[in-house]
Amino acid sequence: MNDRANTFDCQQTIANGTYWMPFTANRRVRANPAGRIITSAAGPYYHTQDGHALFDTLSGLWCTPLGHAHPGIVEALKQQAETLDYCTAFQMTNPVTVRLAERIANLAPDGLNHVFFANSGSESVDTALKIALGYHRLRDAGGRFRMIGRERGYHGVGFGGMSVGGIVPNRRMFATAMLNGVDHLRHTHDPAHMAFSKGQPTWGMERAEDLERLVALHDASTIAAVIVEPVQGSTGVLVPPVGYLERLRQICTRHGILLIFDEVITGFGRLGENFAAQRFNVKPDMITFAKAVTNGVVPMGGVIVTDAIYETFMTGPENAIEFAHGYTYSGHPLAAAVGHAVLDAMEQDSLIARVRSLEPVLEDAIHTLDGRPGVADIRNIGLTAAIDLVPAPDAPGARGTALFEQGLKHGLLLRCTGDTVSFGPPFISTPQQLRDMVGTVRQIIDDLA
Repeated sequence: MNDRANTFDCQQTIANGTYWMPFTANRRVRANPAGRIITSAAGPYYHTQDGHALFDTLSGLWCTPLGHAHPGIVEALKQQAETLDYCTAFQMTNPVTVRLAERIANLAPDGLNHVFFANSGSESVDTALKIALGYHRLRDAGGRFRMIGRERGYHGVGFGGMSVGGIVPNRRMFATAMLNGVDHLRHTHDPAHMAFSKGQPTWGMERAEDLERLVALHDASTIAAVIVEPVQGSTGVLVPPVGYLERLRQICTRHGILLIFDEVITGFGRLGENFAAQRFNVKPDMITFAKAVTNGVVPMGGVIVTDAIYETFMTGPENAIEFAHGYTYSGHPLAAAVGHAVLDAMEQDSLIARVRSLEPVLEDAIHTLDGRPGVADIRNIGLTAAIDLVPAPDAPGARGTALFEQGLKHGLLLRCTGDTVSFGPPFISTPQQLRDMVGTVRQIIDDLA
């Protein structure tokens, strides 16, 4: 094994295409893999094979708010592996997983007291959609089969999440396999009215009325659920207008439609509260989560549901399986142990309060990019922000790609999707690290101009 490690050429294997990288311009990386290989990480920094430190501007993929190599997580993982490394979730369970469900339910809004574990955001969303269908069927409302998503929404890459999602490139290749009966709300972003907003835009609550249009079109009796990200993350931090989520809740309640908040990104402190539902004071019927629950160390996701939904399933013969759904790794004990370590660190280090203290620091810093060459928009909320670059003529995405590649040379691992740059730094970041991050981006933008 050691001989193999000593002779292994990672760059050459990448160049050969042996490893097919996800959501990646593979041919571009294969042509120049240098600088793309990360060999270690600690705190808010990655370290590359060629010796560079990269500040983790998006907490991995929104999933490592505690930074990397957290000692409490490392120890919890080691101890759990030595005690119970795997436990089937079908007909059996274990204390570490059950207790994590209790802790997560205690963090959620009142009345959401039941947790179903999955292994990713994609699985969590597909689980929530199945729960919605099953709930209505058990209530003799099986005609409610339609799902309403939102334009520019991202709900993972399962066929259910892809169908309710609204990011066009993610859907285009698989259009023939989309779920039937799915429609989409208009997204909320209108730069003409809300460019360079700080926090929630004051314009745009009326976009929620688009749900009434879809209810009139399809008939409420056919609609099972509406699923939205409270803050649309993967499309570039689209912050909900003041009153928008409240209005969606009102419309769903009036028409008997379930409201699902996809909090895979916003859950566990990103907006300065346990969940975005609490930041915006809007209670959904279900919350999906993943990512930060284990700090990205072991895959885990899940769905939190209301008492009413759970009790609806607890019917029929007592020996019957109430919900024919689950995964081999649902509630994996290693993931659960890490989840406890994450929640312990959040509490002990007051990290959610730290997010609230860092929010104005990031806001002030990111808005200094207003007026820089080619910056079309800036927005922020909690410990997250985004900038839109003016696309190059006839080359959309080229400026984002250039910014990403220059970031690697200047010590930043940036998240650029098209010409949008998103930021979600670790909660453990210092104020100066946030200012330095934005200062480096400012320098790169100026240099590229």
